[in-house]
Amino acid sequence: MIHRRHLLAWPALMLAGAPSAWAAAEKMDPALRERARRAVDAGLNYLRAQQAPDGSVGRSVGITALSLRAFLESHRGYNEGDGAFITNQVAFILAKAKPDGSITESLQNTSYNTAVAMNALAATKNPKYDAVLAAARQYLIQHQIDEGEGYQRDHRYYGGIGYGGDERPDLSNVYLAVEGLKAAATDPKDPVWQKALVFINRSQNRSESNDQKWAANDGGFVYMPGWNPPEFDNGTGSYGGMTAAGLLSLLFAGVDKKDPRVQAAHKWMTTNYTLDVNPGTSKKHGLFYFYNAFAKVMTAYGEEVFTDGKGQQRNWKTELAQKLVSLQAADGSWANAESKAWWEDRPQLVTAWSLIALQHALR
Repeated sequence: MIHRRHLLAWPALMLAGAPSAWAAAEKMDPALRERARRAVDAGLNYLRAQQAPDGSVGRSVGITALSLRAFLESHRGYNEGDGAFITNQVAFILAKAKPDGSITESLQNTSYNTAVAMNALAATKNPKYDAVLAAARQYLIQHQIDEGEGYQRDHRYYGGIGYGGDERPDLSNVYLAVEGLKAAATDPKDPVWQKALVFINRSQNRSESNDQKWAANDGGFVYMPGWNPPEFDNGTGSYGGMTAAGLLSLLFAGVDKKDPRVQAAHKWMTTNYTLDVNPGTSKKHGLFYFYNAFAKVMTAYGEEVFTDGKGQQRNWKTELAQKLVSLQAADGSWANAESKAWWEDRPQLVTAWSLIALQHALR
């Protein structure tokens, strides 16, 4: 079991009515902010201790890239000038860049690894890596399922991107690829965005924009068109992790915030808001994945306070900070104590996710 940290008693911030209440609610209490920053420092210390001599974390490009991003985006403002604990991670990632543009340590998960590596390298803000990013960008574009792989626009996989190693795409990998493509300054007019939107639309439970017969109308998202992981036992019901991923994909692909697809997804997320389970399910599978995607998409959406499905005003930054601080282990790590699904029992991965999420809450 993970040792729990206990947050100090916290008075309710949300007072109904006056606009001044909203302004007050947007500011995190200084005591919580300091506690959250200390949690970030402890998490970064944990990740630093996990680095192998070659700079890798878990000997994985994906986990190393997430770890590097956690350092670079922290309130400490770490960069390559801070020493080997940064530069060794960068060097490990660069050493795994392949002639085809992918960045990976194996033939598995090539798209996933490449996408998260792009985000990490872009976060260095070092122009020396522009050529690597350009090659990786081209790899993801070529990896997208379209006519080049024999798929036409009417196929449910069209526009999607998978882990790599198979031809089955999913919204999770599309979201990560879209995030990587945006970080690498991909031309907004490149066809990759519109092709991705075909797949993204077909993953949303919104029949007005989804041409698939299975689609419902609650505005949330599923893992891939017409299918969800059986762990959730919810058929093609929308759930939190994918709705956050889908909404971020829409925004990063250039869809206007006022677009009905964006508004429907945002309404689903706020109406079904909870940090206790993966929203839309009764399960804790993928819970930390949800925290990470939720923090990123709420930052992109630009809203700190919203009204949930019960009519309560919620400040997601404060509540997410409270939750993550309460779940941190004594050694500074995070892991999902209640589900082993999708590697969430692995503290190296989950700590990096949690740090990135917590740092979004602290912005």
